[in-house]
Amino acid sequence: MSVNKQKIELNAEKREVLGSAVKRLRKDGYLPAVLYGKGQETLPLQVLTQDFSKIYKLAGESTLVYINIGDQSYPTIIHDITRDALSDELLHADFYKVRLDEKIKAMIPVVFENESSAVKDLGGIFVRNVNEMEVEGLPQELPHEIKIDISELKNFGDQILLKNVKLSAGLKLIGSEDEIIATIQEPISEEELQKSLEQSTASVEDVEVIKKEKEEETPAEEAEAPKELEEKKE
Repeated sequence: MSVNKQKIELNAEKREVLGSAVKRLRKDGYLPAVLYGKGQETLPLQVLTQDFSKIYKLAGESTLVYINIGDQSYPTIIHDITRDALSDELLHADFYKVRLDEKIKAMIPVVFENESSAVKDLGGIFVRNVNEMEVEGLPQELPHEIKIDISELKNFGDQILLKNVKLSAGLKLIGSEDEIIATIQEPISEEELQKSLEQSTASVEDVEVIKKEKEEETPAEEAEAPKELEEKKE
């Protein structure tokens, strides 16, 4: 594993162990994975779980990661990971090979920074409407996160719209310019809060957590590029 400001790299090995036998790999400290992409033959891989965990914290599912297999290096985006529903143990990872001369779309986490005086001084309620935003750009230029300063929210009703979010040159936000990213609401009484909760028809029992089951050997070479990684020529 190698990390610097310019490049994130992860060493991997071609995987011979397939199917249910990968349980042994996990016990030995390896994470089963697969590399695929447009025009790329599907390669079953294994990476050290400890190394992958560190890289995933740095890169998430938007920052470019170079997968080194022997003397070959593949520019990829971590497209998907699978965890055990109970233990949260990492079970599998997908690496999607990208082209550095073609733009892609990816969901980027949003981080709100600083403090709103409307919250601090007026008791307003900060409401965030998004946790991530879709961005289009070259893979090597996609940010790890989008930082948004909320110190300009000084009064009740103040808003941050999509068009107010600034990105580096070459990057484009996908969505309506007037989409509300965050806003400040007036404080409400306990009675109003209780009434609002009573009007809600949702309950804990209504929420079902669906665990996505993944076959170890997915014919990824036949799959099209995921929507969020849809490639677009520059």
